[in-house]
Amino acid sequence: MTSDSMKSDSQAAKKLKLLREEVARHDRLYHQDDAPEISDAAYDQLVRELEQLEKKFPHLAAPRGVGFKASESFSKVRHSAPMLSLSNAFSAEDVSDFIDKLRRYLKWPEGDAIAVLCEPKIDGLSCALRYENGVFVQAATRGDGEEGEDVTANVATLPSVPKKLSGDYPRVIEVRGEIYMTRADFDTLNTAQEEKGDKVFANPRNAAAGSLRQLDTAVTAARPLRFFGYALGEVTAPIATSQDGIREKLKSFGFDIPHPSTVADDVEDIMAYYHSILSKRADIPYDLDGVVYKVNDLDLQKRLGFISRSPRWAVAHKFPAEQVETVIEDIIVQVGRTGTLTPVAELKPVHVGGVLVSRATLHNQDEIDRKGIFKGARVVIQRAGDVIPQVVRVLSKPGDVFSMPKKCPECGSAVLREEDEAALRCTGGMMCPAQGVERLKHFVSKYAFDIEGMGDKIVRELYVEGQVKTPADLFRVEDIASFLKGREGWGELSITNLVTSITSRQKISFDRFIYALGIRQVGLATAKKLARHYGSLEKFMSEMKTANDASSESYQNLLAIEDVGPAVAADLVSFFADARQKNMVLDVLKFVDIEQTAAIVATDSKVSGKTVVFTGKLMRMSRDEAKDMAERLGAKVAGSVSKNTDYVVAGEDAGSKLKKATELGVHVLSEDEWLEMIKA
Repeated sequence: MTSDSMKSDSQAAKKLKLLREEVARHDRLYHQDDAPEISDAAYDQLVRELEQLEKKFPHLAAPRGVGFKASESFSKVRHSAPMLSLSNAFSAEDVSDFIDKLRRYLKWPEGDAIAVLCEPKIDGLSCALRYENGVFVQAATRGDGEEGEDVTANVATLPSVPKKLSGDYPRVIEVRGEIYMTRADFDTLNTAQEEKGDKVFANPRNAAAGSLRQLDTAVTAARPLRFFGYALGEVTAPIATSQDGIREKLKSFGFDIPHPSTVADDVEDIMAYYHSILSKRADIPYDLDGVVYKVNDLDLQKRLGFISRSPRWAVAHKFPAEQVETVIEDIIVQVGRTGTLTPVAELKPVHVGGVLVSRATLHNQDEIDRKGIFKGARVVIQRAGDVIPQVVRVLSKPGDVFSMPKKCPECGSAVLREEDEAALRCTGGMMCPAQGVERLKHFVSKYAFDIEGMGDKIVRELYVEGQVKTPADLFRVEDIASFLKGREGWGELSITNLVTSITSRQKISFDRFIYALGIRQVGLATAKKLARHYGSLEKFMSEMKTANDASSESYQNLLAIEDVGPAVAADLVSFFADARQKNMVLDVLKFVDIEQTAAIVATDSKVSGKTVVFTGKLMRMSRDEAKDMAERLGAKVAGSVSKNTDYVVAGEDAGSKLKKATELGVHVLSEDEWLEMIKA
């Protein structure tokens, strides 16, 4: 990899960090606080840029929840099958790309259609309803996709939710859909709220969410909530062979389903449906924010599977975004975990599409200069594009363009702009309080140690007061308990709960531990690959030490891991070569036991634990499908051939990898031989 590529990786890592922080903040505002600052379109565009950047730099990708952690106001429900969100499309080109990707993954015959169900996308609150022997027994919100809130008592008050299913139903069935409120009911509710001097809601979605999450079920019962069913979670017996069949079966059970829908065979028909719904949007009695396309054949859905947080077989085609004018009241500079300085515009709050927009990320000095941004400027905010909301252009006469500070606003250290990088970086390192706090926040975050109760506020308080300066300090629970005793908001029970939460996280899987360290360019996807490759922290650290030598076998083995290139390898090696970082890790190990990453793949297959490299053109399946299949069977899929490779699967026109495998004496298989080997 060239030096330019390494710099590109570094810039991408910085931008991804910013995007993830923005998405996480808006997730909390939307899913937990029911008080979004930006519109759905704005949020969707923000996520879109994050996903596009992760696709371009897959080794930097990290999983993201599809909602937000369940509130403490309700008991929690663990979903039997994750409630995933959908990836998004914003244009006919995106829809065409979606269909093309399906065809490539499935190696679908040219000229044969892939039937796609099209249905409206309701702007409501996702909910899962569980039925046992036809009787409604439980309702749960989506939450973070893995765990939601138990809202059974509240959902039981909805007239549109069947309490007993009609017809022929399986022993257990989980019906997933959307709780919503019509616009007419919303207007009536807000009028009544205003007359009583109570809170008025920003839009029907917020009204539905706020009404459902009431601790007093009588309040929910008095609100005009409705439920649409359109999908399944856990089910003990199949009820249909197609997505369209599921809709018809749900209707026979007694559920309302979203209309109108259609089954389309090509992009032209799909887009005709989209424009038809868009033209009827104002006449449909409830809010829509787009339409959804799903592969109709359930067997194909199963074969296509999932990618990260979304099904590969479905996409949401969102309606167009909007633009508004407002004023930049102030510009502040935030400092992130790796020292990146990010300018943020504080906007005069403006309602757009029923939500309040008050902030916009300005990216960096180059963007500020290009657009001529200054404090007090009247600007156009577009809910599309890069980081959302985005300043599109300045309407005011030119003013004094904002200049980034020469010193870190948090610690006063000099700031540095590395060659060919757009962002400024604080040189204070671990001495910078902003970086120290952000590192600790990352360490306790959901996909790292996931310490419940250790939120942003308490982490910052513990750091500023000098109680917790390093990750290991988090596990000195007696000191933390003593510090919190008697402080406002901290009673004996809350302290006990926090201590219990910390001590319960003193065992952690290897991949989550690697991710928690906050190594630059190492997201959870890369952490999982590293954990599977090295098996233990001891071996990992030992290999990173010898990988300092780029000619060593350890370095070559590191590069053989899929999605690990020279730039990522350099960051890994330099992290463990830094005595401060190494000592930090060793200090944490005084309190923490590292377990092997939980296996989610077969362990009794012929290829379990084997390292496999695919090369050349496969004829019976796509490369992606082959890799997915291998990993499900417990194999490690590598990106390059080494003497540690067990099998090279060579398709047509295999090149340098096949040649290297032959030179090293690695076992080479044809595609047919590979499929025969893994056949159950």
